[in-house]
Amino acid sequence: MTPAHGPDTGDASLVSAVVEFGGGPANVPASRDVVHGFVARLAERGLDLTDAFLDAARLVATELVTNALRHAPGPCRLELTLVGDRVEFAVSDTGDAFPTFLPRDPLRVGRHGLEIVTRLCGEVITKPHASGKTVYARLPLV
Repeated sequence: MTPAHGPDTGDASLVSAVVEFGGGPANVPASRDVVHGFVARLAERGLDLTDAFLDAARLVATELVTNALRHAPGPCRLELTLVGDRVEFAVSDTGDAFPTFLPRDPLRVGRHGLEIVTRLCGEVITKPHASGKTVYARLPLV
């Protein structure tokens, strides 16, 4: 896990964190630690966030980073940014295939990650770039 840049660079009002993961299963719990630190920084700035928000934020990061590490070769990057009344998760990877959104199926075992993220965040957007793609989701603070 390598910080790509320190928090609060550029705009002094911007709160963000960026971490690059090289790959491997240890990066999934590390992504949860990044979220925990980011939420602690938000609390230091006066945002009163619930444990439920922290749990949801950890879950969103876990699902998005797991998908990136599972379905794309190479490293991935997790960026968290406070955008108004939401935290934006941006997970970039080197794969060109877009995530597959499956219909809700309570009998299916596994492959519910994007369904969970969409339920918590409202929508998930994927944008291609020169070296792969970035998946974006915004989790409401409340």
